[in-house]
Amino acid sequence: MSGKEHIIVIGAGIVGVSAAIWLQRKGNMVTLVDKSAPGEGTSHGNAGVLAACSVVPVTAPGLIAKGPKLLMDANFPLFVQWSYFPRLAPWLFKYLSHANDKDSRRIASGLEPLTYDAVAQHTALIKDTNAASWLQKSDYSFAYTSRAAFEMDSYTWGLRREAGFVPELIEGDAVQRMEPMLSDDIGLLAVMQEHGFVGDPGAYVKALAGVFETEGGTVKQAAVKDVTLSNGKVSSIETDSGTMQCDKVILAAGVWSKKLTDKLGIKIPMETERGYHIEFKEPSAQLRNPVMVASGKFVATSMDGGLRCAGIVEFGGLDAGPSPKPLALLEKVARQSFPTLEFSKIETWLGHRPAPADSLPLIGEIGQTGVITAFGHHHIGLTSGPKTGRLVADLLSPQGGTNLDLTAYSPNRFI
Repeated sequence: MSGKEHIIVIGAGIVGVSAAIWLQRKGNMVTLVDKSAPGEGTSHGNAGVLAACSVVPVTAPGLIAKGPKLLMDANFPLFVQWSYFPRLAPWLFKYLSHANDKDSRRIASGLEPLTYDAVAQHTALIKDTNAASWLQKSDYSFAYTSRAAFEMDSYTWGLRREAGFVPELIEGDAVQRMEPMLSDDIGLLAVMQEHGFVGDPGAYVKALAGVFETEGGTVKQAAVKDVTLSNGKVSSIETDSGTMQCDKVILAAGVWSKKLTDKLGIKIPMETERGYHIEFKEPSAQLRNPVMVASGKFVATSMDGGLRCAGIVEFGGLDAGPSPKPLALLEKVARQSFPTLEFSKIETWLGHRPAPADSLPLIGEIGQTGVITAFGHHHIGLTSGPKTGRLVADLLSPQGGTNLDLTAYSPNRFI
């Protein structure tokens, strides 16, 4: 390995592991570092969908007017731990400032290049490896009670259509013929073709970490405390097990990346969006394809471990444990959507989505420090992880660039 750059990737979720693999394949010496084992964080608990059509930010026009009412609605999947609100408020003000048509279109234009070819990007990453068995190609359905309910989402679907994602509409009895598990209250499916899902996201990321090691990479479990710069360039990282020398650093630790960027002088307005899932073990039936149930704002996917229902938005910081009300609501709406479902038990999970105030991830070099950011993917982490990893590897190639303009994702927008 003499003469090769040593690159440390901080964060062993889908983005970090993908970056590590692509960097290793380009001939670098790569070490993947995380406080936990690969696939144990946010990458473990998502809905598993490779959501190529997920180009529309949460901050669509009208959110400011609707927000207070939604917060007071016990049946809407949005929660705030009010003791945390004083810390949340500055970020929330910036976040809501983007809830307009101009910014929504700008953000959608930024997300589309990262998501549109998700299945192809995952396929390229896992080709001829033992991680390939976890990927399933599928449709992705959005379930509505009626055509009127679907048309209420016309703004969102308009942005998707502009990005090239046009649904097939299934109505009436054909809905239950396609997905027999669904309640009779569901009267329309908007079906997106050429999507996919992962049968067990946590196991998938672990398998990818195994691929990385097989191809010559090193995985080290350690908590990263600081990044050291010498003459303005990264030279090492400090961990709870000692100093590690390096030439470059990829920062892909999700919402936990903020602690390190703060030390590097970038104050990123980013919050944790606490997300939940419940998994019905040994379910009596399975979905043909992943389904986003619009009325409950959750996604259901039949996985190897059971029927997983993931959703809910809660703001309450990184330190508090799970809240009972979000989990109770998620179970309630899932049971309503799948009224005939039988199962042996329920398992629950809480994770932390990294949510930048402008809804765009951070991909690029911080100044000229040699620290490359690859985090902040909000709801598209699993979807765009391999694409982001490949972009990061391209940035550090001898040619030093990508075929995609990364200006919109630059971390320097917060300097």
